Amino acid sequence: MTTESKAARPALPASPPLTERQEARRRRILHTSAKLASRGGFDAVQMREVAESSGVALGTLYRYFPSKVHLLVATMQDQLQHMHETLRKRPPSEQDPGARVAQTLMRAFRALQREPHLADAMVRALTFADRSVSPEVDTVSRLTTAIILDAMRLEGPPTPEQLSAVRVIEHTWHSALITWLSGRASIAQVKIDIETVCRLIDVTSPGAGS
Repeated sequence: MTTESKAARPALPASPPLTERQEARRRRILHTSAKLASRGGFDAVQMREVAESSGVALGTLYRYFPSKVHLLVATMQDQLQHMHETLRKRPPSEQDPGARVAQTLMRAFRALQREPHLADAMVRALTFADRSVSPEVDTVSRLTTAIILDAMRLEGPPTPEQLSAVRVIEHTWHSALITWLSGRASIAQVKIDIETVCRLIDVTSPGAGS
């Protein structure tokens, strides 16, 4: 869930929009993927079982998602979209932008904490993703950035320094997820790390320190 520069990457032609029936099929597939991952993690998501449980042919599934990694990164994208909608309905209450971002990311973290197998499957897929999954990974990154920027509540566009701070925060949040999932960090430690890095938001705000 990191933001990368897209300047050197050629623009891909836009895919035609999905029909209502195709979108319903795609949502069914993503729901099945999340359900299987919630039960048994990364290894529990088998493409044949996803196809059967979703009521689609295996070949059709591969046309939507060329691999399990593509499918699980898209599942993470879908989960983040739902999370973003929930956070917008209940925005953070802290006064300072950095504290609001920390509060928002910890709420997102706790949502993932409730589904540890699903969180592990999605993070593993993101880690395994190669260049063929770049569009999906970029979308995950943009969603994470949008969640952070919403919490900041800027009056204008972010400065380069603020965008740099957002990238560092994304790196830290992603790393915190990995270390927690691997049992190398407690929830308390994750909270400390997130709150610490989110102070960059206040440090990089225009007029800070003046």
